[in-house]
Amino acid sequence: MTLYPKLITDALATVMYAGTKKNLVESGMVGEDIRIDGMRVSFSLIFPRETDPFLKSTVKAAEAAIHYYVDKSVEVEILVETKSKPRPPLEKLLPEVGDVIAVSSGKGGVGKSTVSANLAIALARLGYTVGLLDADIFGPSVPKMFHVEDARPYAESIDGRDLIIPVEQYGVKLLSIGFFVSPETATLWRGSMASNALKQLIADAHWGPLDYLILDTPPGTSDIHLTLLQTLSITGAVIVSTPQQVALADARKGIDMYQNDKVNVPILGLVENMAWFTPAELPGNKYYIFGKGGCEQLAKEMGLPLLAQIPVVQSICESGDTGAPAALESDSAVGRAFLNLAQSVVTMVRRRNRDLPPTNIVKTHR
Repeated sequence: MTLYPKLITDALATVMYAGTKKNLVESGMVGEDIRIDGMRVSFSLIFPRETDPFLKSTVKAAEAAIHYYVDKSVEVEILVETKSKPRPPLEKLLPEVGDVIAVSSGKGGVGKSTVSANLAIALARLGYTVGLLDADIFGPSVPKMFHVEDARPYAESIDGRDLIIPVEQYGVKLLSIGFFVSPETATLWRGSMASNALKQLIADAHWGPLDYLILDTPPGTSDIHLTLLQTLSITGAVIVSTPQQVALADARKGIDMYQNDKVNVPILGLVENMAWFTPAELPGNKYYIFGKGGCEQLAKEMGLPLLAQIPVVQSICESGDTGAPAALESDSAVGRAFLNLAQSVVTMVRRRNRDLPPTNIVKTHR
């Protein structure tokens, strides 16, 4: 069999690139350096960026297409190139973003993502421009909570760089790894892969002007937290806990992580979630099913503000499942609680910026 370039480009025209929803030829990704030597073929595929999430799968698909449509005995060498401009320095990564707030918890299951989503919406309802980054790479929940599971962010060329355009819902700009992976499939990534994906959501996104960027961080202390601290200058952290002693013990660890002398991220305050249970038919009753005032006591002990106490009501769970967070209903008790939380966060951020210097990005030591 004699090989010639058109055979190769015709095969590559059957491969779709997920970033553009077009084939490799239509996307202009096939280089002009196709080389044929007997049954050996080499060529370049040009990707928008080095950390393209579809890079490996696209390269494999291109090789498979040549074996299927041309000849399975062809030796294929694919060179990967990128065409985007390099990222700006970390210090200038998000020049249009005002304050970056990390919402954290020491353990899972305390409602951190619920607080993050409702805080972002409440800030937007107060008139601020807000972005929400779902930094929980292995358990993203923002797409469902905002009812945008089917959204697929696209890339746009801005100042010579291909940048991801966040999804907008309820006045909040959103990005999550959940937009790029199947919700039915477990994300089996090593720490470095997860960290690189997170960096791309931060650095290769067009957030535009924001008053606040909320980071919904994963529970505990991990590589993801370190990546955030090494990538962004975080204004302050909000710690979420339930009143249970086991949750409070882990909340202490979360506080310690940010207050570490190598990190020095100010704690804006604590949020006691699931503070009490109020049944819908008895709105005036409070049942302290997880204990009473544990987070309030921890705040006093550590000299930190208690920003809000959020009750357990059925509507919070339902609103998260249906993609209409409780903060959208400002006339409800829970909606008012989240608006009060947002106002407290604004106050604490202003006080922090008045009294303390900007947070330094944590330097990487090799």
